[in-house]
Amino acid sequence: MKSLLSKIFLLLLIIYIPNTAKAQNFQGKAIYMSKSKMNLGSWGARMSEEQKKQVAARLKNRLEKTYTLTFNMQESMFLEEEKIDAISGATDSWGGYFSRGDQYKNIKDTKLAQSQEFYGKRFLVKDDLYKIDWKMGTETKKIGNYTCYKAKAFVPTTELKWFSFSWSDLRKKDEDANVDNQKPEENLTVVEAWYTPQIPVAQGPAEFWGLPGLILEVSAGNTTLLCTELVLNPQEKIKIVAPEKGTETTKDDYVAIVQEKMLEMRNNRMSRRRGR
Repeated sequence: MKSLLSKIFLLLLIIYIPNTAKAQNFQGKAIYMSKSKMNLGSWGARMSEEQKKQVAARLKNRLEKTYTLTFNMQESMFLEEEKIDAISGATDSWGGYFSRGDQYKNIKDTKLAQSQEFYGKRFLVKDDLYKIDWKMGTETKKIGNYTCYKAKAFVPTTELKWFSFSWSDLRKKDEDANVDNQKPEENLTVVEAWYTPQIPVAQGPAEFWGLPGLILEVSAGNTTLLCTELVLNPQEKIKIVAPEKGTETTKDDYVAIVQEKMLEMRNNRMSRRRGR
C-alpha cells in the first residue's frame, strides 16, 4: 500500500513540475480595443444630432484606440497603436500630449515607468504602482474561450488620469486652495474588471493589475478596454524593456509641470487679448 501511494505521489509530482515551470515562464501578447463615450456636457445640449456626429467623427481617434499588452509573470508593457486622422491625414499630436504614454509595470516590485511627451519635451515618470483594492465576486461570463470572473473597485480618479489634463482640475485646485484647513475632496472612479484564472498572471491593461488572472475586460468611467486577440507562450521569447529616455520625475511632479505650462499659455493668451 505504501509503495502504491509513493508511486501515485511520484506521478502527481511529475505532472505538477512541468505545469509549475510553465506557469513561472508564462508570457504572452494581448490586443485591446478601447472605446470611450463622448461627453459634451451643456455644450452638447445646444448641438443638433448632425453636429454631434461631426464632432464624434473628428474625435474618433481619441474615442476609439488600439493597445498592445506584452506580459510575463512579473512585467508588462502597454503601448498605444498610433493612428492617422481620417479627416486631416495627420497624427493627433496635441491629443497625444494628454494620452497615456508607453507604460511599463513591474508587479513584483510594484513599480511604474511611463514615457510621456509634453510640449516637445520627453519625461520619464517613475513611481509606485497604485495597489487596487479589488472586491471579487462570483459572477462569470465568457470572453472568447475564457471563463471570466467579475471584480470591482473604487479607484481615485487622479490615479487613472494623472497623465491627462483638464481645466476643471485647475479650477478645483484653486477652489480647494481658497478653503482654509479643509482637506480636498477625493473623487473616486468605479472600476469593473473581468479576469480569467485560466491565464494565471496578475497583469492587465493600463493601470489595472493585481487579480488572480489576466484582465480581459475593464471599464472605468466612460471607457471600456476589451481584449480582442491573445497569443500565449509564443515560441519566440517576448522581450519587455522599460522606457529609459526622458527627464525623470514622479506622477505628482509631472502633473504640476503640465498644469504650470497650461496656466502660462492661458495667461499669455489673455494678455494678448487685453492688448488688442
